Amino acid sequence: MPFPQNFLDELTARSDIVDVVGSYVQLTRRGANYFGLCPFHSEKTGSFSVSPDKQIYYCFGCKRGGGVINFIMEEESLPFPDAVRFLARRAGLEVPEETGDREAEQKRRRLLDLNRDAARFYYQQLQDPESRAMRDYLDRRQIGQATAVRFGLGASLDRWDALITAMTRQGYTKSELLGAGLAVQNKNGGLYDKFRNRLMFPVINVRGDVVAFGGRVLDHSEPKYMNSSETPVYSKRRELYALNLAKKSKRPNIILCEGNIDVVTLHQAGFDNAVASMGTALTQEQTRLLSRYTKEIVLCYDNDNAGKVATERALQILNNSEFSVRVLRLPNKRMEDGSMGKQDADDFIKAFGPDAFERLLTGSENGVEFRLAQISGKYDLTDDRQRLAYAEEVSQLLAGLESPVERDIYTVRAAEAAKLTPEAMKLEVQRAFKRRMGKERRARERRDLNPAAELQPKGRDLRYTNLRSAMAEEGILRLLLLDDSLFAESPPLREEEFSSPLLGRVFSLLWRQREQCSAPKLSFLAGELSGEEMSHITNLCQKPESAANGRQALADYISIVRREAEKRAGAGAADPLLAKMEELKDQKKSDGGKRHV
Repeated sequence: MPFPQNFLDELTARSDIVDVVGSYVQLTRRGANYFGLCPFHSEKTGSFSVSPDKQIYYCFGCKRGGGVINFIMEEESLPFPDAVRFLARRAGLEVPEETGDREAEQKRRRLLDLNRDAARFYYQQLQDPESRAMRDYLDRRQIGQATAVRFGLGASLDRWDALITAMTRQGYTKSELLGAGLAVQNKNGGLYDKFRNRLMFPVINVRGDVVAFGGRVLDHSEPKYMNSSETPVYSKRRELYALNLAKKSKRPNIILCEGNIDVVTLHQAGFDNAVASMGTALTQEQTRLLSRYTKEIVLCYDNDNAGKVATERALQILNNSEFSVRVLRLPNKRMEDGSMGKQDADDFIKAFGPDAFERLLTGSENGVEFRLAQISGKYDLTDDRQRLAYAEEVSQLLAGLESPVERDIYTVRAAEAAKLTPEAMKLEVQRAFKRRMGKERRARERRDLNPAAELQPKGRDLRYTNLRSAMAEEGILRLLLLDDSLFAESPPLREEEFSSPLLGRVFSLLWRQREQCSAPKLSFLAGELSGEEMSHITNLCQKPESAANGRQALADYISIVRREAEKRAGAGAADPLLAKMEELKDQKKSDGGKRHV
């Protein structure tokens, strides 16, 4: 393990999982456990449980789980060593670093320092005579000096190595510049600045670190917008531009925009709750991040086709989530030739001012209203055939609404839009709803007819090849985690006797923990297992098991695993009747001794 076991013991003892998770998720006690809305996926009904006794969390919806270190890894997007350090700072513990960990942390810190110094360099270059075009652009966009300073806006010069030269003078190496995504290597091995002749937008995370950059070109060069590539300190799926500022807003919601300039303009106009994703559609990771700061999201994408597609994708992700979602639809703007063109938030603020945007914001429609409008816009509702097609598509949308009250309200509105009777539209929605329920019922029936499939891990890489042995292997792990007195002086099985490589590895890890004079805990596996593996092990711990008569149960499980291992090795009984009798005997033991928590 990268950290001494006694240190991890003390860290987890001081980091009660209910306290740690409770600082991110509103928890309510229900029996022995606590429940709340899952921070890892969108939901309206809390299926996220935290066990103070086992010191684990598990979501019955998305099937993610683990210990307190895993939670911080997921929620803060940190690798295991950094999650440990995060909790250590929270608990006031000094971290005993190993050489490899110190080097990794120093490398990460160097990248953050480099990004910070690069941001300062770009900021300084904005005042350079060569950056006149960038300053003129900000003037045309009516972005004031105070706003530019607040966002740390800068300029990259129209040179091949301006940043490289400046940063190497400060002691940074060329490999660090490559690692931070600030330099690019050509075919001959030479380096050049990635960002050149662009207005620069530093991306600052919620902890105040500069993790990436966005650059906008001012001429007709391509690409128009350029963002940092993924690095050890930056994942575009997990960051939102300006959330470091928007999280402090007193407004009751967060406005999700398409571009950096939109965000800067909105903040300057008094809408300091605006953020933008970095060159990607809204992701689940970003919604989890937003859930820490708001329960209402306003989608304010451009009003072109791309913006409408982005809005629809965002609504799909946010569907049936804990968020209240509204859509602010910007009107088209009149072009110089009299035609109507697309408009973004920046355009609208410049043309009509903050008060007009405030009125749009106040009157923004919810997600269902937006979708109804999008569907009606696709059809000529004066044509009978198109009215039928409209009714069919709308009924599919309305049938997916969970609330019968919502279905009824929007069914009436949809009928009015197409000049249909509410009764006819309700029949169409009811048919669509019955079809949807029937489809879900058939899917459940298929699952019920194949119970073995329900016992298999969800991850394809974790699938069991011998389900009978794997069920016994799961039982062994549950018992050892329930009662550490069941550990013998030496392991009763070899890791290779397990049919599941993952379960065998966890068995060995638990035994290693025990040999280090520590009571084995699920949370200690965080540094050894992937997130998917940890979630699966947490899942199997949710199944009924009791430590009562644990030694006999453990012996039964071990017997099954050993016998199945012998069969795989070809050393089992040659007589198929005897093999079947042994199997029935084991099955009888299992059925007669069902254990419940």
